[in-house]
Amino acid sequence: MTHKNITGLFDDLKNESQIFLSYLKAKFPIFHNSNFFYRDFQYGLKSFLEKKGITLTDINLDSLAKQFSGYYETEGILIRTSNQGWKLNYPEFTTAKPGDPFSF
Repeated sequence: MTHKNITGLFDDLKNESQIFLSYLKAKFPIFHNSNFFYRDFQYGLKSFLEKKGITLTDINLDSLAKQFSGYYETEGILIRTSNQGWKLNYPEFTTAKPGDPFSF
């Protein structure tokens, strides 16, 4: 896949960023303020693209994953905690505090 095609995929992913986050949430146990690792992001991206009939080489996938995760960092959705992961800053994925099942 050429650089131009990767750029086109990146633009498509930016337009579907909320759909992609929902896909990741269905695939991985992520929620607001949870840790999220680069490898999980990369595999989630690979799976998301394969569901759309798009297959990438590992090199192109890595390039696209770095570019797309950088986009989420600039949007404040991913906050880098190490060179291998982030904290997810997405309040829409806040979990409800479990209640006491015996309190009536």
